[in-house]
Amino acid sequence: MPGERAPKSPTPVLFVLLLAGVSFALSQTLVVPALPSISKEFGASATATSWVLTGFLLSASVATPIVGKLGDLFGKGRVLTIVLLLFALGGTVCALAGSIGVLIGGRVIQGVAGGVFPLAFGIVRDTFPRERMAAGLGIISAIFGIGGGIGLPLSGVIVDNFDLSWLFWISLIAVPAAVAAHFLIPRDVTAERTSIDWAGAALLSAALAAVLLGVTEANSWGWASARTIGLIAGGLLLLVLWTRFEAGRQDPLIDLGILAQRGVATTNLTGFLIGFAMFSSFLLIPQFAQASESTGYGFGASVTEAGLLLFPAAIAQLIAGPLAGRLGVVIGFRTTLAMGAGFAAAAFCLLAIAHAQPWEFVVAGALLGAGISFAFASMANLIVGAVPQSQVGIATGINTVTRTVGGAFGAAVATAILAGHTLAGTPVPTEGAYEAAFLMSAVGALLAIGAALLVPTRAAEAAASRAAEASASA
Repeated sequence: MPGERAPKSPTPVLFVLLLAGVSFALSQTLVVPALPSISKEFGASATATSWVLTGFLLSASVATPIVGKLGDLFGKGRVLTIVLLLFALGGTVCALAGSIGVLIGGRVIQGVAGGVFPLAFGIVRDTFPRERMAAGLGIISAIFGIGGGIGLPLSGVIVDNFDLSWLFWISLIAVPAAVAAHFLIPRDVTAERTSIDWAGAALLSAALAAVLLGVTEANSWGWASARTIGLIAGGLLLLVLWTRFEAGRQDPLIDLGILAQRGVATTNLTGFLIGFAMFSSFLLIPQFAQASESTGYGFGASVTEAGLLLFPAAIAQLIAGPLAGRLGVVIGFRTTLAMGAGFAAAAFCLLAIAHAQPWEFVVAGALLGAGISFAFASMANLIVGAVPQSQVGIATGINTVTRTVGGAFGAAVATAILAGHTLAGTPVPTEGAYEAAFLMSAVGALLAIGAALLVPTRAAEAAASRAAEASASA
């Protein structure tokens, strides 16, 4: 049970997890505004340079559930230490890279740290007192978005004032996090040893990689191209084959009965829709702000100034994260999950109708930040509360991947909308294209509210559990 082996104070453990989370979260968005500069630095095409982001995304998505499972089996603190050292190694490879290929290879190594968050969620469950667990999960969840909000303006500062290698040297903050994880996270909190289903892990990895590659490259290849359709359809087919394969395994990667539970399945569906709605903001808001004032809508902002428009969202997440955890204990995490999606829907509706002044983005960003924190904290608590302790890492890892896949779809659709509606004779999107993209995100968030309301309440879960026990005894 959580808290049984908790340290006297979980604060040192929380500090380690926050440092680890910031390390990974920064790396997600830090390179996005810098891609044109990276392309110029290495003399690489825009398509090749895009793999600096795509390779990282694919690696993180594949590694996240597997690393979570390894943490369940061999100790989350031990696995977290190894993952952080690999992340730092990948950052060093990137910083010293002499070619775009080596840089992409370093980013693929860094993507292994996608498992930081499921490991962190499991460590919170293992080591925090019960009364602090919900708030702890909320704070860790908030870091995921806070790092993104800080990464965009920080990238502009580095690109404008320093060598590009500093985009990657900053990853070395993972080294002290790894050392602290080794010494501060209780080492006796481990699961019963067993073998890992490597065949199932490989099949799941291939499925996720195929779907994500098809989605991320769809705008370059064309949504109706054979490569796009083939990869997405093939990935979905592999997912079906994976479920059939896992059902016949004596020691599967994850118990499919757990994924099929209403509480887990509906939370993952909500995660997909929230990812679809929210992650496009990292693309839409900075690009809108950087558009020239001659377009009739843009602010002509620099990379740094555009990134700062998302900074209020990061501040809102920092405040809302622990609040969401505490509030969820009182009113139920299903309710706070729906509230998070509602805040996001309000933010995107506001941007769709009011985007003439920077302060409107600040208000919308604060709403969006609160929405992200409420949603992420609620999903973490719902998953942790719904699965056995031995399955926390893999289950939260899969929830993280569903958000990532949803985010990839949302970003791809938003990009397609912007590319399909441009000012005459230019590649610059129209104001109406941004309005349509913001509305698309609002619709995704509204659908997420509906999915959140399908999550069973604690009373319903308890009744279902009693009914199952009665049926088993009969």
